[in-house]
Amino acid sequence: MADGVTLKAVLAGKAVPFGRPGMASAIDKHPLDGAVEVGETGLAGDQQGDLRFHGGPDKAVHHYPFDHYAAWRHDLPEAAARLSEPGGFGENLSTVGLTEETVCVGDLYRVGTALLQVSQARQPCWKLNHRFGVKDMARRVQTTGRTGWYCRVVEPGVIAAGDRVVLADRPLPDWPLARILHALYVDTQDARTLEGIAGLEPLARGWRDLARRRLDSGRVEDWTARLGEQASR
Repeated sequence: MADGVTLKAVLAGKAVPFGRPGMASAIDKHPLDGAVEVGETGLAGDQQGDLRFHGGPDKAVHHYPFDHYAAWRHDLPEAAARLSEPGGFGENLSTVGLTEETVCVGDLYRVGTALLQVSQARQPCWKLNHRFGVKDMARRVQTTGRTGWYCRVVEPGVIAAGDRVVLADRPLPDWPLARILHALYVDTQDARTLEGIAGLEPLARGWRDLARRRLDSGRVEDWTARLGEQASR
């Protein structure tokens, strides 16, 4: 992909009440026309509903592959209307040609005049269940590995739909996001891979700390609250 891929859409949304009493979300994002400024905290005009878990420098921009939409329409025909155009997963950037299998943590992408670095995959949460009206949607996203990813903004700039998304540098070619997701959610006691994850400097600190805690404790963290599932009795 020496010439990159085309940015299909740039999207933003406003935080509104969502899902549960007292909760807010800006997951309902819509395409923006023209050039959009992007800085350390994300796109101009974009919001996050809960800054404890969303936003911040390591989650400034959410990128979700439109490549996955066909599979989701197949899996969830009842949600096909929400999956006809970008924005279903609350993403800021939509492309075709980049997926978790081909994107590595630490990748640097030139988008318009901005430089973005892949900082982590997305950890799906219960808000996706409400978004799609599917009680286990967050679990499905996690299990399939169709999570999308977050980027930090290394160089602020201006981006627009139609821009090229060009790989500028790949410091960690052995660490595609799919490998990290497999270790966190499938082969959860792969100590060698967890040790590697804990030492990946471009990876968001929260993910490195998670790998280290799992190594130290020998226990996999409880995902039920994040995924919006009932704890087993």
